[in-house]
Amino acid sequence: MKIHATLLSEQPRMLELDGRLGWAMCQLAQAGAHGIETVKRPAPRWSAYVHELRSMGIPIETEMVAHGGPYPGRHARYRLACDASITILRGEAA
Repeated sequence: MKIHATLLSEQPRMLELDGRLGWAMCQLAQAGAHGIETVKRPAPRWSAYVHELRSMGIPIETEMVAHGGPYPGRHARYRLACDASITILRGEAA
């Protein structure tokens, strides 16, 4: 997947992302204010995707959320800290 992501902050800027980073950015944008809970939407490397997106200057918040069950603990919820507009480039494999 290849996308154009426009961050709608004080100084709007456009990024071109592909592969899993493009996928992760789409997921974060679609999740909106609720964000993505890693326990509810598992992916192989959410923390790595978030780390890489942050290194590109994309503001992403992390909230640690408690969960119960047979193995209680905490998991991350990630959300974009700015609005973003996503355009999936046509002709690209998803």
